Amino acid sequence: MELTPGKLTPLENGDRLTAALIWLKDVLGAPPKLLQSLETDGGIKLAGDRLRLRLFPPKKSQYEPYNQDLTILYEDDFCLVVHKPAGIKVHPDGMERQPSLANMVSALYSARNEAIAPAHIHRLDEYTSGPVLYAKNDYAQLKLDEAMARKEIGRSYVAFVQGVVDSKLQVIDQPIGKDRHHNQRRRISPTGKHAVTRVDVLEIYLSASLVRLTLETGRTHQIRVHMSHVGHPLVGDSIYGGSTALIPHQALHGEKLSFRHPLNGEMIDVVDPWPSAMTILHEQLQG
Repeated sequence: MELTPGKLTPLENGDRLTAALIWLKDVLGAPPKLLQSLETDGGIKLAGDRLRLRLFPPKKSQYEPYNQDLTILYEDDFCLVVHKPAGIKVHPDGMERQPSLANMVSALYSARNEAIAPAHIHRLDEYTSGPVLYAKNDYAQLKLDEAMARKEIGRSYVAFVQGVVDSKLQVIDQPIGKDRHHNQRRRISPTGKHAVTRVDVLEIYLSASLVRLTLETGRTHQIRVHMSHVGHPLVGDSIYGGSTALIPHQALHGEKLSFRHPLNGEMIDVVDPWPSAMTILHEQLQG
């Protein structure tokens, strides 16, 4: 990658490389960990007023490629956002041989003959559909990981829940911890981790509601635990009290992902259309 930072004035007790490192850190916002690695590996080169960074070293994915249609929602040299269907895990967990989203992303770059091994920035439950953000290089990963830690990556979901949700329910602020009686479950626990979900009621049906949910934190099963706790488990979510009469898994879909581009800071909004299972359920509930 080549940049033009303008004239780099050598420091009194330094050189142009030191000035370049300061510019990269203070102006570009490059992570110190990455700069240290680039400097150690000789990944920073100065050529006149040009600054060359070795940000895209070839990498091989650790995941076996698995060819399957993959919906790309956004892609550039730094980021990739793909749609994760319900029933697919983000990455293998060692328990099953079923291909994961990571295997499909690996196949994407293998087919293109590109030595890129994207790293996922966040996860979705196996049976939750929606967009998953990947970093395509170390620079993007460090920047996006920092943004995730600072809660600067926005995620909103739509869900069909049981019962008529009161429009006064707007925020659920309850800590979430592990359920020692059930390995797969989480529960509301005073000693759990801080968790906040914002609720917006969109539609009401005879015995169900359509809600939009925005996460301020990202705890495991957060939406499922919070909605079950307030008496409105997700339709199809048998683990947390939902009925599977209309759909065999939780009716939860990530509809939008928002993040600032790791290089230029531009706000990127990625919308993921509803999958067919959600559309069919919507029609059934309206009818």
